[in-house]
Amino acid sequence: MKKMSNIYESAANTLGIFNSPCLTKVELRVACKGISDRDALSKPDPCVILKMQSHGQWFEVDRTEVIRTCINPVFSKLFTVDFYFEEVQRLRFEVHDISSNHNGLKEADFLGGMECTLGQIVSQRKLSKSLLKHGNTAGKSSITVIAEELSGNDDYVELSFSARKLDDKDFFSKSDPFLEIFRVNDDATQQLVHRTEVVMNNLNPAWKTFKVSVNSLCSGDQDRRLKCIVWDWDSNGKHDFIGEFSSTFKEMRGAMEGRQVQWECINPKYKAKKKNYKNSGIVILNQCKIHKMHSFLDYIMGGCQIQFTVAIDFTASNGDPRNSCSLHYIHPYQPNEYLKALVAVGEICQDYDSDKMFPAFGFGARIPPEYKVSHDFAINFNEDNPECAGIQGVVEAYQNCLPKLQLYGPTNIAPIIQKVAKSASEETNTKEASQYFILLILTDGVITDMADTREAIVHASHLPMSVIIVGVGNADFSDMQMLDGDDGILRSPKGEPVLRDIVQFVPFRNFKHASPAALAKSVLAEVPNQVVDYYNGKGIKPKCMSEYESSRTLAP
Repeated sequence: MKKMSNIYESAANTLGIFNSPCLTKVELRVACKGISDRDALSKPDPCVILKMQSHGQWFEVDRTEVIRTCINPVFSKLFTVDFYFEEVQRLRFEVHDISSNHNGLKEADFLGGMECTLGQIVSQRKLSKSLLKHGNTAGKSSITVIAEELSGNDDYVELSFSARKLDDKDFFSKSDPFLEIFRVNDDATQQLVHRTEVVMNNLNPAWKTFKVSVNSLCSGDQDRRLKCIVWDWDSNGKHDFIGEFSSTFKEMRGAMEGRQVQWECINPKYKAKKKNYKNSGIVILNQCKIHKMHSFLDYIMGGCQIQFTVAIDFTASNGDPRNSCSLHYIHPYQPNEYLKALVAVGEICQDYDSDKMFPAFGFGARIPPEYKVSHDFAINFNEDNPECAGIQGVVEAYQNCLPKLQLYGPTNIAPIIQKVAKSASEETNTKEASQYFILLILTDGVITDMADTREAIVHASHLPMSVIIVGVGNADFSDMQMLDGDDGILRSPKGEPVLRDIVQFVPFRNFKHASPAALAKSVLAEVPNQVVDYYNGKGIKPKCMSEYESSRTLAP
């Protein structure tokens, strides 16, 4: 086992990955000009889809809202992406015409695309390029992407607006109002921050509460001018102006603790013409809540433990462990792929776990004494205490159990996800950020219980847990990519979507000739954000404010 220590050393060298100083979050805003529809008689209903390239494949990251009947859309939704200075991050923006009767994508609905790198957008701050149709032909349409770095303040604000007695702009019915909020930049340009939904046929609308980052709202400057406009929506895209008012984030903060802030909505043309003009309605801010965003390190330093569990595939497709071609063959000097993946990922996780005791399970084998198939047996054969001491303990339990098992099948992983979810579910009762569960599944093939697995993942997405699946060997893993919600939203067989993306799937062969550090970095890269998303989403603060956190500058 002398050679094994090299793997430990190289994995240990990567422990800095969670604290990568180069990681910056960037907000991207998108607008298009001159989009022509396939059908010249009607205007398109555009939506922009952002894709990122990973290992030569494009994955959907996010998409904007759909803007109805519009050839020059300015989208309200932002894309937030992580920027790594040391990596070339290829992006593709695709504009699709999404008709109201379905939200899926069809080939015919593609209106054009643009490819660039995140570095290009960040360095230019504003990038405008032609949209290319199929066959890379450029039409008259273009897309503009504006990048803004999210400075240290990641806090976001929740705003809830309503209005009363708005001017009526429609002959046969009442106005259909919506509100737009713009930030006025230092160079006097205006940047759309948020556009509410339309409330139909109502002069006293209450718009849905929305969230926006403090950075996006006012660039962290509480006195920056915000311009707010109320429009009457029109189905032809030519909306009627009702009125406008100005404010600042400082003024909006007056709507905290149950108070309201009100503004008169003014139409300057009416004000100039009509003697006894008062206003075109009143806009009311009913609540302003500020949410403090905590970082991964805030939670870890506040005492949150990472509970690491391993599950290993012992199905017959791995090959007889006594045969040197088997994926489970124990070579005297060279660890097999299962061990390499286990050590690379486990070494990093164990630093965030105080007791260094790891439950380790197997699935897909017949186990002694009765040799019945099990999909969640303890590899130390102690069902009451499946924990092994350190990653080294897991390695030894794995090597000791191999000769005693009969490799069998099928490849079912739902039982093991459910087992860890049960522990994670008990943890939610504490309402504290004390334990977050990571399940590492090592498997050589496509799973056979896909429907049950999807169901289990959707359930687990509501719990403090993440699932990492490493595909070992040379099987076709294309079906497994579906579980990693990057290229669309994973749904249960009943159609329920995951609450958050908690699965990361990586084929080991992509890293066969790379260092264990590269594999660990790839599979663990999403974990810090998943931890933060879970606790921030639930409004759970770090257990105790660490010195690190209190030293971070807090916004007033």
